[in-house]
Amino acid sequence: MSRKLAVGAIITVLLVAAGIYFLATSQETEKVYRIGILSGLDFFSDTAEGFKEGMRELGYAEGKNVRYDEWKTNFDETAYSRILYKFVADKVDLIFVFPTEASILAKKVTEGTGIPVVFGNANIEGVNLVQSVTEPGGNITGVRYPGPDLSLRRFEVMHELVPKMKRIWIPYQRGYSIMESQLKALRPAIAAAGVALTDIPASSAAELRTEFQSLVQSKKESPDAILLISEPLAVTPDSFEVMGEFASERNIPIGGTLMAVGGYESVFGISINTNYVGKQAAALADKILRGIPAGTIPVVSAESLLEVNYRAAQKAGITVPEGLLDRADRIIH
Repeated sequence: MSRKLAVGAIITVLLVAAGIYFLATSQETEKVYRIGILSGLDFFSDTAEGFKEGMRELGYAEGKNVRYDEWKTNFDETAYSRILYKFVADKVDLIFVFPTEASILAKKVTEGTGIPVVFGNANIEGVNLVQSVTEPGGNITGVRYPGPDLSLRRFEVMHELVPKMKRIWIPYQRGYSIMESQLKALRPAIAAAGVALTDIPASSAAELRTEFQSLVQSKKESPDAILLISEPLAVTPDSFEVMGEFASERNIPIGGTLMAVGGYESVFGISINTNYVGKQAAALADKILRGIPAGTIPVVSAESLLEVNYRAAQKAGITVPEGLLDRADRIIH
């Protein structure tokens, strides 16, 4: 009997030892994913943090089973290229990138490499980023920035705030690829409202100031409102300050994107929760890392938020309709 007990004890010890060995081995060989993150526009900077938060919630612990190589730049296409080629040379397992221009370049740079790309805050209309929403194709998927939809809503809200307006100005980054799809959606809506549109492309704050001065001198009239749509010029602090100074001198409301620079403020913004976009992107990245090809995963769209700067509206002498306040996700007093 004692001999049987001894044999059983030995077997038990061996089994426990084997279990410990295999557990240790599995821990040692656990895959550590390398993810390159390109944060390409300061306005969307918290998207990267949202992505890492989402990955943590999905079980990816930084330093344990995932490592990030995160780079930040602000609308610098030369930097985009340098960073993306670094990711490819390092053979990362996945690239998370935003906004639109950086995402387009990431698709090009990674072509044929097998490295999957997840984009965020990117317009997909008219830029050949994906084949379709349901089948993005290639090695890419991501979170769509609903640019044309937001631009239409922004005009509707501005018209609600300034119902008697006859002229509206829309400044934007010269040559920016996503502008045409937004203007194509906006022009008929603005015309149907009986409003004259002047779109103002510029490549810098200095050029924007010159354009504003030239328009005032040539037409001898100012707009009734300035509308900001989805592009990088308006959310660059020095450019917004130029707009703010111009608008403040003439008591003209600026709206579309919620901004406050140098004492100047916009009266409302319709945008997206950029942190949550990162979490949406993390869910897509998780699917890819689990073996689903990126190009077969449908693109998801970011949800929009309406924020009303009641304080700035009062300063501009605008009466904010109660219905608009009721629809607002956030009101700034």
